[in-house]
Parts: sequence; structure tokens; C-alpha cells
Amino acid sequence: MSFPKTQSEWRTALDALPSTPEKIPAFFFGHGSPMLIARQQVTNSHMPSAMGPEGDLAKFLCDFGLALRAKYKPKGIVVFSAHWETIGVRHVTDYGDNNPLLMDYFGFEPYYYQQTFESKGNRALAERVVLLYKEAGDEAKLSGVRENRGWDGRTSPPRQGPGLDHGVFVPFKLMFGDKVDDVPIIQVSIERSGDPEQNWAVGRALSKLRFVSGSTTLYVRTFQELTSLTSRTHREEGILILAGGLTVHNLHDRKQFSEKSASPNVTMFDQAITAAASKSHLGERKQSLFDLMKHDGFAQAHPSAEHFVPLYVAAGAGEEGGVQVVSAIYSAPTIAFGI
Repeated sequence: MSFPKTQSEWRTALDALPSTPEKIPAFFFGHGSPMLIARQQVTNSHMPSAMGPEGDLAKFLCDFGLALRAKYKPKGIVVFSAHWETIGVRHVTDYGDNNPLLMDYFGFEPYYYQQTFESKGNRALAERVVLLYKEAGDEAKLSGVRENRGWDGRTSPPRQGPGLDHGVFVPFKLMFGDKVDDVPIIQVSIERSGDPEQNWAVGRALSKLRFVSGSTTLYVRTFQELTSLTSRTHREEGILILAGGLTVHNLHDRKQFSEKSASPNVTMFDQAITAAASKSHLGERKQSLFDLMKHDGFAQAHPSAEHFVPLYVAAGAGEEGGVQVVSAIYSAPTIAFGI
């Protein structure tokens, strides 16, 4: 089975996605690195040019964002990133009208710390996410602008702060531009345990957000009103769920980032991911995806699992329905679940 790897192929795949604002797929996507927004093409041999500003991933993300906007017209975006992990409790951003940025990278030139991405949150959407987790029997809490959630490399020495991390704002700059003022963006933490089943459940709990039902107003003013409304009527949702990571992420052995220099086990592992995700039967697909963590190439591709498990979040959020591999860029594929 072949999957789209060139721009013409992934544009065909994007065109083939159903235009269904009433049922938005959940997507796993390759979020790349800060090098996506470098001022010039990457020439560092440790990082392949495909991951630079003129590489395939940057080109794909631009096409991807345009397609998402045109096909689904989302009323909000809930995003997960490999760079925000919590144990047992989901943290949900509640940043009001101005989402801050957490530049959680270190040792880069000043240019990378001068980046901007303007967006807003939404209290009612954040509370809706918390409520859905509680309905699923999970713990969840809001995380406000006064709450530290990571280390910010802008300061010397680095200090903790709030914000959307680079696994969100870097790809979003390419996907949506430097400013998104019409669609609220909420980030939710993944499960730090790295357990596939737990991260699948993290996504599954929010699957209702993808569907539009009824014609009532999407958001209300308070959490109490929101709880009351949930028990009495349907809500129009139409929320886009995105989970960003990488299928190869080994900073200790950077030759694995390039398909040309990666070991055979790692390239076979990367290929096995799209094959597993494409299984049509839910039970087989889920087991095949879980088995990937036992693959001979997994440990070499992922010394730690945080960049891989967002795949399970997206798969859980879209577990019912079809699956489509939208792009098969090495180490950074994009897969639609719940078509």
C-alpha cells in the first residue's frame, strides 16, 4: 500500500477528505520543530532539510491549514502537543482573550524568541472540555495565565511560565498565519505515563466535540449554566481536535530524523505506523497501533514516548469511523481519524 509523500499526492489526499463541518475528523499531525520557522533553509546535517522552512513538512502544513479551514469551518480548536504532559489529571488552558506563548526551547538565536502568534482562548470551551473529562470519570482542571506549565527559554536563566508551547504555535503559524482571531484555541495536556490505552482515553473523552447536533448556541456564560444545559438539550459543537507529535524523535541519535540515514529498523517502524492506522476494523486498528510500541524500531525512534503517544489521542478522539493517511512524510505523517 502506498501513501502520499509528495505535494501533489498529499494535495490529492486533502481534496479527498470529506467536507463535513457537522462531523470533523480528529487529526494526528507532525508538529515539527522550531526549525520550521528558520529564516533560511536548514543546512545542519543533523536535521534534514525536509524539516526546514522550505522542506516538505512546512509545505504540507501550509496546505493542511488551508484545507482544514475550508472543509470544516471549525468553531474552536482543541490541540494536544507532545510538549505538555501531566500525570493523571488533564490540564486545560484558560487564557482568556490572549493566549501567551511558551518558548520551551533553549540555545537558539534571538530570532526564535521574537516569534509571535496571536490567538484567543474561550472559558466556556475550556470548561466544556473539563466537564467531558469528568463525565468520563477522569480528573481535569483549568490552567490559567498565572499557572506555570513549563520552562521558557526566552529568559536567562530560564523561568517557568504559561502558554501554548512550540508544538502548537510553530506549526500553527504555518497552518493559520501569525494571527487567528476568529476561532478560539485551547490546549490540553497528554498523559505522561506514555500508556497507549490511557492516551487513547484522553482523546476518546472529547470525541463529542467533533459533532454538530442541534442549533443551540455553542457557549454559555458560566460553568453552572453549561452543566445545566448539558442535561437538557443538544449543543452545537463543531470543534477541531488536533494532536501533534512526531513518529521519530531521537535527539540523542539525530541521524534517525532523516530517512536517508536512519537505521532500517526505524524506517520500517515509521512505515508500520501508517499501515497500522489504516486498518479498517476498529479492534484490529487499535491493537496494531498499540503493538507499535513493541516494534523493533520503537526504542531507537523514541527514547521516550511523549512524541509518539499523541497518535493515540487522535485515534481515540476519532475511533468510530474511517481513517485516511493524509501525508506520509517520514517522521511527521498526518492521519485523519473518524471520517
